[in-house]
Amino acid sequence: MPKKTYNHVFFDLDRTLWDFERNSHEALSELYLSHKLPEAGILDFEHFITRYRVWNEMFWEQYRKGKIEKNELRYVRFHETFKEFGINDIPLAKRLAEGYVQLSPRKTNLRPFTLEILEYLQDKYHLHIITNGFDEVQHIKLDNSGLKLFFKEVITSDMVGFKKPAPQIFTYSLKAAGAKRKNSVMIGDNLHADLIGAKLVGIDQVFYNVDSMKHEERLTHEITCLSELKDIL
Repeated sequence: MPKKTYNHVFFDLDRTLWDFERNSHEALSELYLSHKLPEAGILDFEHFITRYRVWNEMFWEQYRKGKIEKNELRYVRFHETFKEFGINDIPLAKRLAEGYVQLSPRKTNLRPFTLEILEYLQDKYHLHIITNGFDEVQHIKLDNSGLKLFFKEVITSDMVGFKKPAPQIFTYSLKAAGAKRKNSVMIGDNLHADLIGAKLVGIDQVFYNVDSMKHEERLTHEITCLSELKDIL
């Protein structure tokens, strides 16, 4: 089947291009020691980070739904994790949250084939970012990891006032990029926020299904490695 002609390619950032899990693990490992969490009673780092990820995802889902503000999200995920270890210390949670926001976005690990595929695409398409991440944090990630030079528009939920999968962030992004729905495609790892969100406004989708998640959603394309984009674009 011939490739469909696109002009604009919209990427998610975290977990799609920027290796969120690896960068987060490195940052938390350093903060675990610098904030002396073993002395506070958290003796098993891997157990700590496993529980943190559960709380982090839960609060991010609340943030996407507008049920929590970003300033609260930043520290409450740590506070709730601490409470599982018998520690009820909001000031410590806030210090760790501030350290995490400063350190994590400066990490530079990328998903496999990120640079190779962006170099392949950059002369063929207009490339853009649509992300639910915090505005100031996402630009640090793009700058430090050498990704910013590939993208014409970087749209964050902070600047738009709406988070994926809200249709407003996609329609805003199309307008900002000077793109049409019919010649655009969205690439992301989050089935609901990235792909169903794009589908609902008529944008083609590429599901970067890195974990081979089972689902019944009918999508335009699905891949398990970024290198497979060469077969689509």
